[in-house]
Order: sequence, then structure tokens, then C-alpha cells
Amino acid sequence: MRKNFEAPRGTVHRLTLDSEVLKGNLLGDPHEREIAVYVPAGHDGKGLPLLVDLVGFTAGGPVHANWKNFGENLPERLDRLIGDGAMAPCVVAFPDCFTKLGGNQYVNSVGVGQWDDFLLKEAVPFVEHKFGCGGFGKRGVFGKSSGGYGAMAHALLHPDFWSAAAVHSGDMGFELLYRHEFVPVLRALARHDGDIGDWIDKFWQAQKTKDADVHVIMVLAQAAFFDPDPTQPYGVRLPVDPHTCELIPERWANWLAWDPLSLVETHGAGLKALKGLYIDCGDVDQYNLVYGARRMHRELERRGVAHTYDEFPDNHSSVDYRMDVSLPYLAKALSA
Repeated sequence: MRKNFEAPRGTVHRLTLDSEVLKGNLLGDPHEREIAVYVPAGHDGKGLPLLVDLVGFTAGGPVHANWKNFGENLPERLDRLIGDGAMAPCVVAFPDCFTKLGGNQYVNSVGVGQWDDFLLKEAVPFVEHKFGCGGFGKRGVFGKSSGGYGAMAHALLHPDFWSAAAVHSGDMGFELLYRHEFVPVLRALARHDGDIGDWIDKFWQAQKTKDADVHVIMVLAQAAFFDPDPTQPYGVRLPVDPHTCELIPERWANWLAWDPLSLVETHGAGLKALKGLYIDCGDVDQYNLVYGARRMHRELERRGVAHTYDEFPDNHSSVDYRMDVSLPYLAKALSA
């Protein structure tokens, strides 16, 4: 629901990209992908910065352009922010990166697909060519939760490609985020004789999706991203003993290598090239992400990486309103 009915309406274009890098992926996910693209009123996109929206787990990018009850969808938010003069005009892309494992962490995986390559080599160039936007120094990435992880990971891994990033409640501090989740996963799998493939098959065959099952498939998805085994069903192997839930050191080490708190140790220097880095998190985030965010903030300060860090009085859920802060921040950084 629009908050400002007087704001000029931008245009949302619904495009389809036939991806080469996603063809033949282990999950059998479609390689044709929708990319919704917002272009602000009075513009055709040429010369504007490009922002790329990485959505959280269970969602695909175009959902942010759909009608929303009790609040604005993202194009309506952009209309208001740009129309009110709070934000410089930008093109915003919403790529569909949903997978059969329920979401995306936006990195390459032999288990899930070449999603880093999809964004950098296909989706962003496709949108930039179509609308004449973005380009070096004018690309930003933002997201929340798993999307926040994607934004943080991409900023760390590709500061030569992205020039700004906004990280809302992003996955950091894996031992606090994931370690306790393995117990309910093992209990769920025990009802299927430990067969991960059978559990996932039944998940998709069920007439109703249970909230608890969404948490289970989320952990299975992380396993397929951070420590994939293409010889296993859906590329999933867990980093714990299935009987005792003890960590398997070499398996868990592969997970931790993808934690932004580990990546910053090896890639932190590159963040100094960014024009803007914004990180926030709710101070009572129910997934314990605020502690990882605080550690990242401390590490960035120690390394002399310029950034904006903010904690707000809320949890992990329904915090899209934080984009009223991050989107103008990104637009200003990329328009300079």
C-alpha cells in the first residue's frame, strides 16, 4: 500500500534471462530466470546507478515488486523516497535466485549452482546493457538475512565489481547462528531414517509447509552452499555426526571459511575500495545475528575500513523499514 499517493510512479519491467551458468545445475532448478527492474519516474535508466536486491531465505527477488498488504512493496518505497527527495534516482534490479533448497546464499556451489557467476557475469551485465545504467563505480548490492549475507560476502569477495553494499541483519557468526540448529535437523531426519534426500522429497510433496520444516531445509541449504558434496542427494552433507551431533572438524571448518567473520580476515583490505558500506541489525535479533554484526563492526574499525554501523530496537522480522535508511545511503554513495 503506497504511503505517498502523490509520488510519481516508476516503472517495473519484467525481464527473463536464460542463464548459461545455471544450466545443468545439480538441483535441476530452472536456468530461465525472471529479473524485475525498477526504473524511476522521468528516467529511462541511462546514466543512473544500479542497485541489486538480494532477498532473504524462502524468497525470490521479484517478490519485492509484488503487492504488499499493510506496507509498501519496494517499488512503492522507492517512489516515495525518490519523490520526496530523500534518495537520488537509481535503477533497482530484483533477480530471481530461488532454489529447490528454499533460498540462496549467492555464492558459487557445486551443490546448488553458480550463483556468484550468475550475478556478476550474467544478471548485472544484462540489466546494465538493457538500461544503460550502473557500470564500474556505480553498482551497489543490498539485502537482508541471507540476502544480507550475500551483500556482505560479495562486498568482501568482489570490491572491484561492487562499489557499495548495505547489509541488513546479515548472516555472520556461524557458531551462534547455526550450531544449535543441527539438533532439530537430526531429529527431523531421524523420522526418515536419516535420509536427507527423502526428507527433501517429502518436503516438496507435502500439502502444507510447516514452519519447523522451513528451518530444517534452511540448514540443509547452508550445507549445500558451504560444504557441498555433489555425490549426495541435493548436494547436502552435514558437518555433524548423525548419531551424537558432534561436529566433524573438517566439515565444520568448511562452513566457517564462508563466515564473513572469516572472510574479512583474508579479504578485509579490499573493503577500503568501497564508496559506502552500511551494516545494521536489530538488537534482539532472534537468530543471534547482532553478535556477529558487532564483531564485524569491531573488526572493520580495527582495520580502518570506513563504514556505517547501526543497531535498532527490533528483532529479525518485518524490518523492511530499515531500507528507508540504507537505500538513500547507497544512492548517495554511488551518485558522488
